[in-house]
Amino acid sequence: MEKNELQDRLAAGRLTRRQFARAAAAAGVGMMMVPVLARRGAAETGQIEYYTWAGYEEPNLHKGFAAKYGHEPNHSIFGDEEEALQKMLSGYRPDLTHPCTYSVPRWFDAGIIKPVDASRLQHYGDIFPELKTIKGTVTKDGKPLFVPFDWGNSSVLYRTDLVDSNTDSWGLLFDEKYKGRLATYDSVDGAVSSAALLLGFKNISTLDDGQLAKVKELLIKQKPLLRYYWTDQTAVEQSLASGELVAAYAWNASVVVLKKQGVPVEYMNPKEGILTWVCGLALVQGGSGDEQAAYDFIDAATDPQSGEFLIDSYGYGHSNRKSFDLVKPERLAELGLKDPVALFKQGVFLEETPPALKEKYIAMFEAVKAGL
Repeated sequence: MEKNELQDRLAAGRLTRRQFARAAAAAGVGMMMVPVLARRGAAETGQIEYYTWAGYEEPNLHKGFAAKYGHEPNHSIFGDEEEALQKMLSGYRPDLTHPCTYSVPRWFDAGIIKPVDASRLQHYGDIFPELKTIKGTVTKDGKPLFVPFDWGNSSVLYRTDLVDSNTDSWGLLFDEKYKGRLATYDSVDGAVSSAALLLGFKNISTLDDGQLAKVKELLIKQKPLLRYYWTDQTAVEQSLASGELVAAYAWNASVVVLKKQGVPVEYMNPKEGILTWVCGLALVQGGSGDEQAAYDFIDAATDPQSGEFLIDSYGYGHSNRKSFDLVKPERLAELGLKDPVALFKQGVFLEETPPALKEKYIAMFEAVKAGL
């Protein structure tokens, strides 16, 4: 796959950022193919390095930075947060990076990121309050460890013309009425979380042995109802478009794709809670670039116009509430983002699962898939 095709598919919602990174690697599109400026001396005004997910180097996501400094920041790309952490632990020190909430505590404890001075940020007051107080993202004395930037959901995407029950519940993915026409994500995070929420367990990152046993029982019942476990959301989109599937666990980006095709789908806000991820911009300890430029980059990324582009082009939510005023109401409704505050209230924010417990989750899910 050519690099331009990868970028086009990401912007169109055809690839998630993780899929983009994997596909880029398979196509031989490495870091040297990402347009960057040569790293200059720290003393030079406006020189910073940004370590982020594939697709987030897009200039329209931080347009104000180039307007002020006359150039783009240097940037490098990571495929997932574990890769990013290990590289920084090995000595790589950018100025800014882009972790999600469930990684922030570990990165701070490892000495990778440092608190942000919110008083130096122009748009911090316009960020949704719900995103600024997520567990693990604020120090004990109230200083933010990152500035929320983008957010999105994992939920049920269903065909409105083919489904007439459980349209407000994770129970749709466990409904025997639709046996053979359902799909869920082949990931412990998706499978365990959706089952746990249906059972009423909101502590999805800290399930005890009793709760985990009940989750396993429910997943065993679900398995024969599924058409397949998916690893590529493009396959899910095709199956929903053809009618092979009537409902599936999915991400916001699939809504963009299917609505563009005219497929009658709806992205659910389940009564049990919608899974919500939040990622943001963090200052790296030991970065040698221009600190003021780093703060200016955060301002550019959290500017409402950057948010408008993120929402309309990527289908993700933006942290600045004023961004939503710039997007047409019908477009927000189409993307399932017409009421961010309602999504936050219903949202179950993803947090870090302790490593030993995560291994239990994985072993249980693999046993379910193996029929053990």
